[in-house]
Amino acid sequence: MAAFKKLIFIQLMAWLILVTAGCYFISQNFDSAIGNAQKNAQATVEQYIKNLSATDISADNLKSTLATSETFSRFTLRDYQGAEVFSISNTPKLPFIAELIQSNYNSVRPQYATNNNADIKVEFKLNIAYLADQFQTAFFIVFAISTLLALIPVILMKSIVEHINTNVCMGVADVIDIYINQNQLSDDFATKFDSSQLEKLGKNLIPSFNRLSHFLKNKNDDIKTAAHTIKREAYKDGITDLGNRNMFVDYYEKHIENTEVSTFGSLALVRCSELQSINQSRGYQKGDEYIKAVADIIKSISGTYTSSQVFRVNSSDFIIILPNTPLKEAERFGKNLQSRFTQYMQNQELSSVANTGIVGYEKAKPLGELLSIVDNAMSMAQSKQVNAWHVQRDTDLSNNVSAGFGNQNWRKVINEVIESRSVHLVMQNIMPLGKSIKAYAEIQARFKTEENQALPTASFLAMAEKLDMAIEIDKLIIESSLERIKSSNLSEKYFGLNITPSSAHSDQFMIWLERRLLKDTHIASKLIFEVSEFGLQQNIKASKRFIDMVHRVGARITVERFGVGLTSFKFFRDLKPDFIKMDASYTRGLEDDKNNQYFMRLMVDLAHRIGVSVFAEGVESQEEKHIVETLCLDGVQGYYIEKPKDI
Repeated sequence: MAAFKKLIFIQLMAWLILVTAGCYFISQNFDSAIGNAQKNAQATVEQYIKNLSATDISADNLKSTLATSETFSRFTLRDYQGAEVFSISNTPKLPFIAELIQSNYNSVRPQYATNNNADIKVEFKLNIAYLADQFQTAFFIVFAISTLLALIPVILMKSIVEHINTNVCMGVADVIDIYINQNQLSDDFATKFDSSQLEKLGKNLIPSFNRLSHFLKNKNDDIKTAAHTIKREAYKDGITDLGNRNMFVDYYEKHIENTEVSTFGSLALVRCSELQSINQSRGYQKGDEYIKAVADIIKSISGTYTSSQVFRVNSSDFIIILPNTPLKEAERFGKNLQSRFTQYMQNQELSSVANTGIVGYEKAKPLGELLSIVDNAMSMAQSKQVNAWHVQRDTDLSNNVSAGFGNQNWRKVINEVIESRSVHLVMQNIMPLGKSIKAYAEIQARFKTEENQALPTASFLAMAEKLDMAIEIDKLIIESSLERIKSSNLSEKYFGLNITPSSAHSDQFMIWLERRLLKDTHIASKLIFEVSEFGLQQNIKASKRFIDMVHRVGARITVERFGVGLTSFKFFRDLKPDFIKMDASYTRGLEDDKNNQYFMRLMVDLAHRIGVSVFAEGVESQEEKHIVETLCLDGVQGYYIEKPKDI
C-alpha cells in the first residue's frame, strides 16, 4: 500500500510537470504566433498606404470596410496634423487562459504606420481572437492528453499491483511447497533450499528463503527444547526431582509392556510408613525432609544396578525398576534397603521408615496386574517387622497365595498384638499459653510383633480400620492407658486418647467405654478423647451421642485436625466439644502466611465465645510458637515444644 501511494505521488508530479511544460511551450508558440501576425499586419498596412496620399483615400469607404473586418480590434486614421479622421474599435473578449497568457507576455501591442508623404498616419491593434481560440484548443488537448497519460497508469495500478502480488504469492507458495516437500522425509529441518527446483520461481528468492529456513530450524530446535523441558517438569516430582507416576507409566509402556525386545527384571515398591505421622506431629517441612532422605537412600542403592529407574508415584510410594535383575539378586536389594532404612530410623528417632515389596516382571506384563501383585508383596512386608521387605514369586501365586493373603496376614498380626497386648505407650505434652489454661498430654501408641519388632504405626492403624478391627485396637489402647495411669500414680494429670471414627460411632463401643470409665471415675474426669473433625462429620447423630456420653462420665472431647473440613460453628455449638486442635497444615510457615493467621485468629475468637479452648499442633520453630502466642491460642504442641516420651 505504501508503494502504491508513492507511485500515485510520482504519477501526479509527472502529470504536473507535463502539463506545465506543455502549457509553457504552447504559450511560447502563442506569443510567437501573435508576433508574426503583428509583423505581417505591419507590413501589409505600410505597403498599402506607402504610395497613397490623403486625397487618394476615401475615409468613408475605408471605415465601412474596416467595420466589417475582424482583422483589427482597433483602427485609427489621422491626417498630417495628427487629427483623427475616424476610429474603429472592435475589441473581442478573449478566452480566460489566452487572456491570462497574453496579459503576462504583453503580446498584443499598438502599431503605427505612415505613408511616404507623411500626410496619413495609421494607429491599429491586431485582433488575435482566432489565435486565442487555437491556443485554448491546443491547451485543452495538451491538458487532456497529459492527464490521461498520468491517470491511466494510476487507474490500472491497483489491478496491476494485485496481479503482481498474486504472482509473488504464488511464487512464494511454490517455494514453500518445495521446502515442505524437502522436510517431509526427515525429522529435522533442512537449512538450504534445493535451488534446482527454484529456477522457474526466481533465483533471487533463494538466499532470503535460506535465511528463513535457518531461522525456522533454530525456532524448531527451541520449541523442541522447550517441549522437552515442559515434559520433564510435568513428569518430575517437585520434592525429590524423580520421575512421577506419569513418567513411570510412560516408561513401563515403552520399555516393558509394549517393547519388541525380550526383557525381564524386578520391580520394587517402597512405601514410606511414617509420612502421615511426621506431617501431623512434626510438620510438613519435616515430612518433605523425610521423603527426600528416603529418596536419597533408594537412589544410592539402586544406582549400583545398571539402567535402574526410580519414580515417586504418589506422596508415600516409590517404584524402582531393576532391568535384567532376577529376584534372587533383588532380595539383596531389599536387604540393603532395610539396613539403610533402619540406620536412618535410629538416627532420626523414628518408629519405622519404609517397607519394600518386590516382584519380577517380563515383556508384555500388564501394568495393572503387576501393581496388584506388588501391592500384595507390600502388605506382606508391612505385616512382618519394621522396615521389612518381601519378594512375591510366581510360585506363591500358583500356590493360591493371592492378594488376599496380605490381608489375612495383617489380620493375624493385629490379632497377635491384641492377644499379647503388645502396645507401647508414649506421650507428648501440650504446653498451655496461659496460667488459667488447662492443657493435657496426648497418649500415642506404638505396636510390636511377637518377636518384639516394631510395626509401622500408620500402616498398622490403617489396616486395622480396613479390616474392621479398629474398635478392638482402641479398646486395647484405652485399657493399657488406664492401667499405666493407675500404676504410675498419674491420676491427677490430664491425658488425651485418640479414638477412631468407627469406634465413636459404634453403639457397642460406646456402651463398653461408658461402663469402663464408670469403674474409674476419678481417672475418667482427667481424660480427653480426641476425634478428628472429618470423622465426626461422617455421622453427626452418632457423634453427638458419643460426646454426650463422654460428658456424662466427666471426661472431655477434643476435635482434632480442625480446619480440613467444612464444618460450621453451629455444628460445634450442637456437639459442644471442650477443645479444638488446629490441623498442622495451618501452623506450617505460619509466620509468612497472613491468610492462615487471619483464619486462626477468627477461629480463636469464635471458639472462645462458646467456651472452647484452641490448641495448635505441629509447631516446629520459635517463629511459629511466637505467632501462635500473638493469635491468642490456648496451647501449643509439636516437636519444638516436646518430643514424644515414655509415660
